Amino acid sequence: TRRSSDVDPSCTTDLNLAHVEGLGIGMIFCRSSLSFAVVSAIFGLELQMGSLICEDAHSRRKWYLGSILIILSFVLSSVGMLGFVIILKDYLAFTSFTLTYWCEFTALFLFFLNGISGLHINTITDHLNGQRIVKV
Repeated sequence: TRRSSDVDPSCTTDLNLAHVEGLGIGMIFCRSSLSFAVVSAIFGLELQMGSLICEDAHSRRKWYLGSILIILSFVLSSVGMLGFVIILKDYLAFTSFTLTYWCEFTALFLFFLNGISGLHINTITDHLNGQRIVKV
């Protein structure tokens, strides 16, 4: 006798079965955009961490470039998520988004906050470096 847990799931990766015009090409675009966003965020955070660990003549430039890469990841994530919503706009309701989508939406917001705060910290420390604080 077979139990229900022994049955193979009937999953497919054929997006044509959904009968949504442009879904296959659109999902390639969305996945690519989101993948590039993750890579950009990883490199941005790596540059920021590297600038904190190794304080040298280029630390400020590394921090600034890391912040720009994180903002780029925000833009790429936004494009990927909006593309997903545009492709499926006729089939979506507010309650039909999955937990994965809402996690990506939260990550998108955090990318924005991290990038903007990194640029703000860079401008604050630039003003402090110009004042030459003398310790007694």
